[in-house]
Amino acid sequence: MKAADVMVSAVISVRPNTRVEEVARILLANRISAVPVIDEQDELVGIVSESDLMRRAEAGTERSRAWWLEYLTGKQVLAADYVKSHSHKVTDVMTRSVITATLETPLDEIAMLLERNRIKRVPIVQNGKVVGIVSRANLLQALAGMPAKNAAAASAGDSQIRDEVLSRLNAQLWRPSMLNVTVRDGAVDLWGFVTSDDEKKQPESPWKACPASRRSTII
Repeated sequence: MKAADVMVSAVISVRPNTRVEEVARILLANRISAVPVIDEQDELVGIVSESDLMRRAEAGTERSRAWWLEYLTGKQVLAADYVKSHSHKVTDVMTRSVITATLETPLDEIAMLLERNRIKRVPIVQNGKVVGIVSRANLLQALAGMPAKNAAAASAGDSQIRDEVLSRLNAQLWRPSMLNVTVRDGAVDLWGFVTSDDEKKQPESPWKACPASRRSTII
């Protein structure tokens, strides 16, 4: 399997001039730990995560050092820490060096990137634009959707089913938060967060257009 088979394609993103308070609300509302930062040309310029917002002056969590350690720390580092804890714009707090992957990147390489760089998610980029995100949870979803036996590579038919289900669900205003779909041998697993039983029942409708698939689980 590759990144395109498990990624979340409805990516939540922010602009460089977004205020950090708004980013915090977005992370909490969508139960995510980071968002890509996209410029006016819709190209990836950074990523802002929970860790980038931990040291904030208004929350009383800005970094403090012993006087002797502060004396030894370079002025550039001290200035950067001050800006990150006091600025209210994403462009000043985001991580600019972003680890990315492509649609064709195999999942074993994604796992290696996550492990080696100690990160929780990898933006999937095509022609400089973010088309999806693969997180540690998405890798677990792929594993959970595999049958106990005969875990062969996803077929072209599985990819077509996944694209059809995602297309139909993404067109609905009630679609689950952090919606993701994995398909293995025609068995479809839906992943995401819902706020009511009615929302949980709604995803049954796309199956009418996908007779080759069968409903497996909905989380």
